[in-house]
Amino acid sequence: MKNIQKAMIAGLFILLASLSCKTLQGADLPASPATSAPPTASGPTPTVGPTLIAPISSNQPYEITGAFKSTQEDGGQFVDNILYAERQVILVDLHGFITRDKRWVVPVNSQVIGNVQYNPQDASGSYTLFLPEIPQGTLNDLDNNGQHNAGVQVFVIDYEPNIAGNAFMSGDDRLKGWPNDMASIKTNPDQDNEVTGGQLIVYAPDAKESFPTGFGPDGKLFTADDPVAALPAGYSIINLDAKPFTFTQPPQANLPLFEAPDAGPKDYSKESYTQAFDDLLKFLRTNYAFSGIAGKAPDWDSLAANIRPRIQQAEQNHNAAGFYAALHDFTYAFRDGHVGMDGGDLFTNDFRTNYAGGLGFTVRVLDNNQVLASSVLSGGPAEAAGMKAGAVITQFNGKPVMDVIKSEPLFFENQSSDIAILYNKAIMLTRTKPGGQADVTFTNPGGSAKTTTLTANPEVDTLLAQLGYNKASSLVPVELNLLSSNNTDIGYIKLNSNSDDLNLLLRLFEHGLKKFQEQKVTRVIVDLRNNGGGVPLGLAGFLTNQEIPLGQMEYYDNTQGKFIPKGPPDTVTANENQYHFDKIAVLVGLNCASACELEAYAMSKVPGAIVVGQYPTGGIEAEVSRGQIKMPENIGMQFPTGREVNPDGSLFLEGVGVQPTLKVPVDANSVLSSADIVLQAAENALTGK
Repeated sequence: MKNIQKAMIAGLFILLASLSCKTLQGADLPASPATSAPPTASGPTPTVGPTLIAPISSNQPYEITGAFKSTQEDGGQFVDNILYAERQVILVDLHGFITRDKRWVVPVNSQVIGNVQYNPQDASGSYTLFLPEIPQGTLNDLDNNGQHNAGVQVFVIDYEPNIAGNAFMSGDDRLKGWPNDMASIKTNPDQDNEVTGGQLIVYAPDAKESFPTGFGPDGKLFTADDPVAALPAGYSIINLDAKPFTFTQPPQANLPLFEAPDAGPKDYSKESYTQAFDDLLKFLRTNYAFSGIAGKAPDWDSLAANIRPRIQQAEQNHNAAGFYAALHDFTYAFRDGHVGMDGGDLFTNDFRTNYAGGLGFTVRVLDNNQVLASSVLSGGPAEAAGMKAGAVITQFNGKPVMDVIKSEPLFFENQSSDIAILYNKAIMLTRTKPGGQADVTFTNPGGSAKTTTLTANPEVDTLLAQLGYNKASSLVPVELNLLSSNNTDIGYIKLNSNSDDLNLLLRLFEHGLKKFQEQKVTRVIVDLRNNGGGVPLGLAGFLTNQEIPLGQMEYYDNTQGKFIPKGPPDTVTANENQYHFDKIAVLVGLNCASACELEAYAMSKVPGAIVVGQYPTGGIEAEVSRGQIKMPENIGMQFPTGREVNPDGSLFLEGVGVQPTLKVPVDANSVLSSADIVLQAAENALTGK
């Protein structure tokens, strides 16, 4: 998710406060108040229960409460106030960890739901969950005595916002393996998420069971060398942080939920400029997702030699602007669209000083490398000089215009691919300081070459148009329509974002598919062109009953000193509800980034699908939640720490993106057209025109 890029242009919107734009923010409904008496049962009716039952008594746990708090900015993706409207905790069977089976699906019959009170102001919350009288978990023989016993059921409390279907983690929203974030257990990401502490809820159906009292010589829980002790019948709370573990049976127990140890930001904000930079560099040398990959990671030594003296100088002079400028240049030394920086007021001042002036026209680089004036601002300096839309730009300040574009700095967004870098550098060509001047040589359609000196006016309209902020944002994450093209009905779904209410997003997307199918629509267009990413949802799973392989996530492992696979390879699995269409067109563009690209890639593998666009997707594919950085002067930075690779070890999508199978030309006709030529091309392809 390119969330840092949104922060980068926050200063721009402060500058443009006169536009009076309002941001809609989601709000949680309060959870139902907890009752004060223990229930007799909870969860769905079991199909199979334990053969031996220890009835709950007043001296056993029945009410579990606790609290949690995210240290990530805005709560991160996991507890984000917009992404998750239905918050809950779940009693989760830990059999997946006991067997070390990451694909084990937690049975819905074992799940019990507790309500959550959430405070979006500081991404914190509290919960209450009542234990069922007869739990329906998996029995595990853990006494290590070589004899068969009934075994015990082992549970944790896990924060699991509902995304799809009913409140239980089932169907298209299955829970696999074991929790490793916001749960009552602590896990170690550098040890394949081994459980290292926290608290468990254990149910013994009789008084003949034993349970581990420590991690044993191998330091791992639930292995053959664990020491054990007798466990009382019924529910017990096991404290894994005590030595030895303690077994208690309080009627009301408090189990706090623990954030994954690598989930929070790396906070260097209280350090000196130089120390913060040194710590940042030390972290990135090993943990940056593309370290060791040619063409991706910068030359660390050379970069440090260039930037560190500037950091030191800024520190000596107490120069916050100089510190910001050095970090800005550090950021853009990466060829990575997930790398970014939020400079707050320092960014705003930088923009106001150096880029708030416009020459009154914008340019696009065509497929033949010709540079065309794609728009001319009414009343602007370019129009006053006689430039018209469609003019060919050949010289800029006496140099070939393509040479100048390639030398332009990126400012608003970093990029991962050659085509995205060129596209965004072209945006910067006509941006300068107010009053700045440039000599421009252009040829209007049917005219002759002319060189003129343009003086920049303070204006942002052309910039907003190029960055995609000239249109009002949609109020819903999914837009649905029925198009009539060449006497054929075509279903149209526009997916605006993967970072909105995820439950609503899924329901709207499936609602469209269902309505199209009911109306006998056989052709569908899915428009992903302006979806900046968020949480991948595997929406292609509605369109095929076949599993679609994606990539394998890798993270740097501190114990092994190298990047290793974490978890099984990613896939898009078939959803329970299936919808079939003869032909599908997926519309893509450079603004489809990160999670959007996973959606586009998976949809491109659906039988009958084509990919239509002037450009590929952004080629920005990595995981960033563990790479959030806090620096002095309230500067936030982001670097990906997880990379996704193909079976041969090559990068999955990063720097390449999802390529169109039907390439729409970037030429004078398409650039100057007021019609949506990509959509038209998709309609024609689906109808055979």
